[in-house]
Amino acid sequence: MWEKVQQTVNFLKEQGFTNPEYAIVLGSGLGKLVDVIEIEKSIPYKEIPNFPVSTVAGHSGNLIYGTIAGKKVVVQQGRFHYYEGWDMKQVTFPIRVFKFLGVEKLIVSNASGGVNANFKVGDIMLINDHINMMPEHPLHGPNDERFGPRFVDMHDAYDKKMISIMEDVAKDENVKIHKGIYLALQGPTFETPAEYGMVRRMGADCVGMSTVPEVIVAKHMSMTCFGVSVITDLGLEGIIEAVSHEEVQKAAKSAEKTLSKLIVKFLGKL
Repeated sequence: MWEKVQQTVNFLKEQGFTNPEYAIVLGSGLGKLVDVIEIEKSIPYKEIPNFPVSTVAGHSGNLIYGTIAGKKVVVQQGRFHYYEGWDMKQVTFPIRVFKFLGVEKLIVSNASGGVNANFKVGDIMLINDHINMMPEHPLHGPNDERFGPRFVDMHDAYDKKMISIMEDVAKDENVKIHKGIYLALQGPTFETPAEYGMVRRMGADCVGMSTVPEVIVAKHMSMTCFGVSVITDLGLEGIIEAVSHEEVQKAAKSAEKTLSKLIVKFLGKL
């Protein structure tokens, strides 16, 4: 893993990916952010040594380097999911690369099913904690101290200061946002009514199929993390309805303009 990460980092530096301050994983709900990046370089994943290739409809496969609100960023346009068949080390490989490009702060977004009765489709939730129910852990196996310690403190996985700044930005922009706990399941099936009930009883506010492995690996390398989730369907008791990937994409798209605007303002204040 160490050799692969360094090979990829050296390749990207040669391509002009120099000293980014932030890494952003564009999950569902943040696709529009690409429109405001002052792009200096964009490379398809298939051209990057050791990178997997996203196989999910609606997830582009490019690594972008540029500027947003005066900040140098590296942007992952389309993430990798465990349910696609990648193992967790492949899913989180880009996060390792970002760290050794110089990134210290990670911003992640996703789509999720809301189980909080105060949520509605299209709402934005800032992640203030998570519950990991993935069947494989990204730090499973021998630990390489060059990446981070064997045992990782996760008590403050999502940075409180960054959450507070985004709350102020949303207030200034008159955008209602929520805070809550994200629970990660394997997927790719959407949850059954019983599973939604389980998620609620476990204390989460929403459920999805990504993000947690990336944040765990980022924290392994002492990175600061900020996460945001777009509520694309509801798993509330008595009102659970059929859901499809197309409907999730449509709901996420409805929030893209607002969320992208908030992220730009947010980066400007960091």
